[in-house]
Amino acid sequence: MTDSAYKDHLGRPIVAVTGMGIITSLGQGLKDNWEALSSGTSGIHAINRFPTEGLSTRIAGTVDFIEIPVPNAVERSYAFARETTIEALADAGLSGDFNGPLFLAAPPIEPEWSARFELADRSPAADHPGDAYERFLTALRQRPDPAFHEAALFGAISERLADRFGTRGLPVTLSTACASGVTAIQLGIEAIRQGRTDRALTVATDGSLSAEALIRFSLLSALSTQNDPPTKASKPFSKDRDGFVIAEGAATLVLESLESAVARGAKVLGIMKGAGDKADSFHRTRSSPDGGPAIATIRAALADAGIDESGIGYINAHGTSTPENDKMEYGAMSAVFGERLVGIPVSSNKSMIGHTLTAAGAVEAVFSLQTMLTGTLPPTINYNNPDPSIVLDVVPNKKREAQVSAVLSNSFGFGGQNASLVMALEPA
Repeated sequence: MTDSAYKDHLGRPIVAVTGMGIITSLGQGLKDNWEALSSGTSGIHAINRFPTEGLSTRIAGTVDFIEIPVPNAVERSYAFARETTIEALADAGLSGDFNGPLFLAAPPIEPEWSARFELADRSPAADHPGDAYERFLTALRQRPDPAFHEAALFGAISERLADRFGTRGLPVTLSTACASGVTAIQLGIEAIRQGRTDRALTVATDGSLSAEALIRFSLLSALSTQNDPPTKASKPFSKDRDGFVIAEGAATLVLESLESAVARGAKVLGIMKGAGDKADSFHRTRSSPDGGPAIATIRAALADAGIDESGIGYINAHGTSTPENDKMEYGAMSAVFGERLVGIPVSSNKSMIGHTLTAAGAVEAVFSLQTMLTGTLPPTINYNNPDPSIVLDVVPNKKREAQVSAVLSNSFGFGGQNASLVMALEPA
């Protein structure tokens, strides 16, 4: 290849994906996940991690098959990230120190209430309520608790990953709500495009499902309450959708300049052609109903990729199954793609795996790349009662064989965090 063959339309290094790893409620590893997802299998089930009596939502996509030393969200999130990174590095043919930057999307979690109550029980009595924080510190000085301490540190997961895999420089931990996974990938893309590195490790993980998290989302009326059967609860773009199903998971992508990948004889799984992000200041949790920021995000990703709307053959939708978000996303896609939208397959992985929150953008990027690699479009399951106001080809209920060369993946998060990726099989 000539030097120009390694540059994109703006003269930047082309960014390749050379390794992928994934964990969801469907299982561990890309092979098992893809077989289940493409066959329309649901990973949603009744919660058994904590009691759910009296709760309006009693289902989730928890990941309970990875052993952890301490049952808290930090340990779960780290374990998921560790396992997907091991898989991705093996897929990329890399061993030893990674020697590139780490960008981690992690949930903005705090110690769970049960851990706080336990600490309070062994804290000295306070003279007045304002001394509570000092009581906690005194208890920890008297009997150090490394697990509790680590659960209170936002950067703990990335530091452990950096030590384990030999990444270079200060690891970056970020949280942009449900767009976090795409944001981590975007930072990796930019680092390679700017010539700061030849490779980047991008990881997104979320093991934060707890009773407290479930109750908080329930108070926002965001979760589905259709508990029976659990597998039927997530129904994106359907008329009877009533909320998302909270879930856990992780995904790791090894990003590398195409030139570096070719030079070492790496297998190129796909190309990160473009990324776009826009902030939405409409509301703390809701997206702007007119879809303006989402429209701008999709258009920014297409422009960054150097293609127009006609270049997209498949859309991996955010598709949460909430009444408002699905309607907003449909409006945004319609504004960008116009009449052509009805001819573009659009499916939601969340109908099967639930909403993996912080991890969602990276999980869905892995599935988007796999869609192109296999020539199989995964279905949107539970699509039995179409919403007449949302006219889409959602690949209803059964997979479809179709070869696409470019995919758009959307992630529209709480607090107005919007991000989209354009991925392709081959460079232009």
